[in-house]
Order: sequence, then structure tokens, then C-alpha cells
Amino acid sequence: MPTKTLTVVGPQINTALPGANAKRVLAADDKYISSSYTRSYPLVAKRGRGVVVEDIDGNEFFDFSAGIAVVSTGHCHPEVVSAIQKQAAELIHMSGTDFYYESMTTLAERLDRIAPMPGPHKFYYGNSGTEAIECALKLARYHTKRQQIIAFQGAFHGRTMGALSLTASKPQQRRRFAPLVPGVTHVPYPNVYRRPEGTEAKQYAIDCARYIEEKVFTSTVPPEEVAAIFVEAVQGEGGYIVAPTEFLQELRRICDKHGILLVADEVQAGMGRTGKWWAIEHSGVQPDIICSAKGIASGMPLSVVITKAEIMDWVPGSHASTFGGNPVCIAAALATLGVLEREGVKNSAEVGAYMLQRLSAWPQKHSNVGDVRGRGLMIGVEIVKDQEAKTPDAAARDRIVQLAFERGVLFLGAGPNSVRISPPLIITREEADVAMDVLEECVSIAAKETK
Repeated sequence: MPTKTLTVVGPQINTALPGANAKRVLAADDKYISSSYTRSYPLVAKRGRGVVVEDIDGNEFFDFSAGIAVVSTGHCHPEVVSAIQKQAAELIHMSGTDFYYESMTTLAERLDRIAPMPGPHKFYYGNSGTEAIECALKLARYHTKRQQIIAFQGAFHGRTMGALSLTASKPQQRRRFAPLVPGVTHVPYPNVYRRPEGTEAKQYAIDCARYIEEKVFTSTVPPEEVAAIFVEAVQGEGGYIVAPTEFLQELRRICDKHGILLVADEVQAGMGRTGKWWAIEHSGVQPDIICSAKGIASGMPLSVVITKAEIMDWVPGSHASTFGGNPVCIAAALATLGVLEREGVKNSAEVGAYMLQRLSAWPQKHSNVGDVRGRGLMIGVEIVKDQEAKTPDAAARDRIVQLAFERGVLFLGAGPNSVRISPPLIITREEADVAMDVLEECVSIAAKETK
């Protein structure tokens, strides 16, 4: 049967939520599926086009989560779908670990041109963001012959054991999984909105970086034993917190001084989401290693680690992946890059700036909005009980997300009390206005309910 063409004029909610068919699926899910999954509301997706997702009962939603920042070109972009279909009819799998695909080098050549550090570069293919982090962690230790790693409070780098050892955003993600990989030290990440009272923002950012040298290196971790510093230029799960330029510049200085690798986790913030190919580019800082996934293949499972060529010096057998660099996933990535190069990155910058301008007035208009921050189409709205005290209000944030779902717009939380706004990079201003209208209505309702 032909795929139904979805409307894009706005959400269309025609049933109670969840609908009858959704309830059937939810019951089966409760019976069979792991209870470890996190679901914010009962959406049972059936099909999607662009920014619109249709559920199993025929309700149409605007997806301003983009499948957790994954479908960068929107749902089922025709160019991506065509590339997937064509490749699937020719060759689905042989394993790039043991054989060769021309498309692996084709994609590497494309990524080589947009890497934010000078070449030559080397590339490693995996299946997910957490696998990219595992690769970078192992490679940093292998290349430097050092064992210690520094990561940041509020960071999310994944859930496999190595990546989980770097993650520090929610205690539940680590609870009952110890012992984790040893040798990881977490240090403060500069949340400018929540900096100590009376502290100047620029100096606070610099001090957060210098904490590594002035405290960690002088008390617990010898700098000559540190292999890498892992950092998100915009923390994702941590609350969509933007790292100040001065902070990233200071990290680069520390790494250069002590022979430490700077690893940029661009899994969520990369591939144009912040209005540049890589979030770290906003600072002018050049990393040694980049970890990319999520938006790189518009929903197909692919991750890529990009390094300066001299860093990826391990010998055959040191690390590999059966499915990493799968031909179908690479075809999707090549098509995705084409869309992003042509329109997606530019649109992210332009529509993101438009949204941030409108949202910037919300702390003055709404007593429960403490902060609005972001870059491009990676925007966080922090919900508080009291603006002066900046008291986090997780319950109100969750209520806002639920209310938006009921009105047909999909958002997710980020951090303890922020709403994340991460739509496909191809959205229009009109679609953005629809979503912001709904979100503002929900923010107002939540404020009234808590009075």
C-alpha cells in the first residue's frame, strides 16, 4: 500500500490519548519489553514524514524531539529513503571489520572535509554514540599509554560500561552497576545560569577549567597519567547547557601543556544541530578526537570516530565492530550529508536563532521559566519554582512535556528540570511557531497549577 502523505499544517489529535490501538501496544510492551526503558508519554509511532509523526490511532504530532536528536533530516526524508532502498537491494552486509566497502572511504572523504581540526584524519565506524565513546576511550589509552580520564559532572556519554564510567548526569544510570571502569575523575562543568552568586560569568568558566590543574592535578591525579579529557560543547542529558568559549579554550591549553587528548563528544550536538557542523566550532577550539552518531544517518544506526591520523595508531585486532560501517547505514549517512550540506545546517542556524529570539523573552513573561539557552536547534528551557532562588521544578517540567503531548507536540526533558527542543534541522519558521505556541501555552498552564 502507498504511504500516506501526512499533513504539516499542525498537529491533528483525533482520539483520546492513548487511543485504543495504542493501549493494546502498551499492554504488550508492559508484558514483554525491558522495564529499563524511559518513556515520557504513551506515543506509539507508526509512520513519519518531515516533522510529523503519526501514531497507531491516526493522530498526528509535531516531533520536536527528532527521535532524541537523531532524525536530522526529518522523518523518512525521500533522499535518505531512496539511498537506503537502493543499497539494501545491492548489498546489506559483509562486515567492514574483515572486508572492504568503497562507501566506507567515500563517507570518510566527505567527513574529512568538514572535520574541525586539521588533517590528515582517520575514521572508525561503530553503531551508536556509546560505541563511539568506547572507541575513543580505548584509543586514548592505547595511543598515550596513559590510564586516567577526566570527564564532567552532568555529562552523558552512554550506557555501556566504559561510556557509563564517564557519564554523570543521573544516578539511576549508574545505580547498582559498580564497579565501573576505574581511572575516571569527574570535575565541575560551567553552568553559567547556576554559577555562584557574585561570580562573573567569564571568570567562572575559566575557573571551572582551571580546577583540573589547580585541584585535581595537585591532589589526586598526576597530569602525566591523564590520557584524555572528554567534553560536550553543549551538554545534552545534562540540560542543554552551553559551554562558554573561554572554558573550552582553557581545556585546549591544559591538554596542550600536559600532552592530553581533547575528545569532543558531538553525538547529540554534532552534524549541524547547533548551526555549525560541530558544536565545538563555535569556540574555535580544535579537538583531537570527535565522537559522532545520532543525526549522522537520519535514524540508521551509525557512529563515527574522527581523529588526527597520527592518533589512530593501533594495530589490527585492537578494536573492531561487526556491524560498524554497515553499507545501508553509510548510504543513509551520505544522503543525510547531502541534505545537511544543501540546507540543513544553514536552516538550523537561521530557524534556531529565530526561536531563541522569541524564547529569550520567556523568563520575563513566565515566572516558572528560569533560563533559555542553546545554539541552533539545540535549545533548553529551564523550569523553576522561584526565579530568584532558581529552585528546580522537575514536576512542572514533566507536566509541561505531558501537556504538550496532549496538544500534539513532542518534547522531552533534559537534565533535572529543563525542556529540550531538538526538532529536525529542516523545520520551517511556521512549524517552529506552532510548537512554541503550544509550549508557551503549556508553560502558562503549569504555572497556574502550581500557584
